[in-house]
Amino acid sequence: MNEEIFAARDNFARADVFLSENLNGFTRSAVKKLFEGGFVLINGKKAKPSQSVNAGDEVKVTLPEAVEYSAKPENIPLDIVYEDKDVAVVNKPQGMTVHAGNGNTEGTLVNALLYNLDSLSGINGVLRPGIVHRIDKDTSGLLVVAKNDKAHLSLSKQIEEKTCRRTYLALLEGIVKKDSGTVTTYIGRDPTDRIKMAVVPPEKGKIAVTDYTVLKRFKENFTLCRFDLHTGRTHQIRVHAKYMGFPVVGDPVYGVKKQKFTLNGQLLHAWRLQFTHPVSGEEMSFEAPLPDYFKKVLSKLNEI
Repeated sequence: MNEEIFAARDNFARADVFLSENLNGFTRSAVKKLFEGGFVLINGKKAKPSQSVNAGDEVKVTLPEAVEYSAKPENIPLDIVYEDKDVAVVNKPQGMTVHAGNGNTEGTLVNALLYNLDSLSGINGVLRPGIVHRIDKDTSGLLVVAKNDKAHLSLSKQIEEKTCRRTYLALLEGIVKKDSGTVTTYIGRDPTDRIKMAVVPPEKGKIAVTDYTVLKRFKENFTLCRFDLHTGRTHQIRVHAKYMGFPVVGDPVYGVKKQKFTLNGQLLHAWRLQFTHPVSGEEMSFEAPLPDYFKKVLSKLNEI
C-alpha cells in the first residue's frame, strides 16, 4: 500500500474536489473509487466525497495494491513498439480482442500482455489489467498500456482531458468532397439493434467529436482519410464515417453490404499515438505503419 498525506492550506467545500486538485494523475472517477473503497481519511476518520475540508486538516489517501490477475498469460507474439518500467506501446493486429468479454477469454491482448510484460496496472480490474483505452477487434494499431497504477491514472487523466492524441487512417467508400472538417454528434446504443452504436439525440448519448482530413481520393470511388479523435466513444470513427455518408471499407457492421475487396474487417488503423510520459513528463509520439492487407488495397487502387 502506498500512502499520500496532504495538509490542507485552504478551505474546500468538498473533499473529492480537494483530492482531484492535489492527487496528480487521478481522474474524477478514480477519486470516487478511492472514497467508495474507504481509502480516504480526514484527520484519521473515514471521509465522504461531499464533506468539507478545512485549512489545517490532514487528508490521507491509501492507494490500494494492484489486484491479482485472473486472466491467463498466453504465449502470443506481440509487436511491442516501446517499453519501460511504467508504460508499453503495442501495435495490435487486426482480429485480436483487447480484453475478455462475451465469453471470449483466450487469445486477447490482455492474455498476451500478461505473458510478455513483467507487470501491469491492476486498477482497472482482474480482466483488464493494464488497459487504459481500447480499439476494436478488427481495427489495427497503437495502444498505450500501463504497467503500474500511477501510470494508469495519469494516462486515464490525459485521455479524459483530451491531451492524449490519437490519430487513425481509414479508407472510406465514396469520394469525400471537403478536404477537412469536424463531425460533432451524440453517440449511443442503436435503438433498433443494441449491438450497434448510432448517432442519437443528446439525451440518449454522449458527445462525440472527430476531425477528418482527406489524404487521397481514388478514381474507383474511395477516399483515404486521417481521423483525429477529441473523444473516445465506442465505434466513434466507424459511426461518424457512416454518418458522413462514407462508411469505412470492409466494415461488417456499419459498411456497405457489397464489398469490392475480400477483407477480414474494416480498413481502420490507429496510426499515431501521442501522450505525456506519466513519470518523466516527456512528450512521447509513436507511429505504426499500415498493415500489409491495408497497403495491398491501396496499391491496387493506385494501379487503376
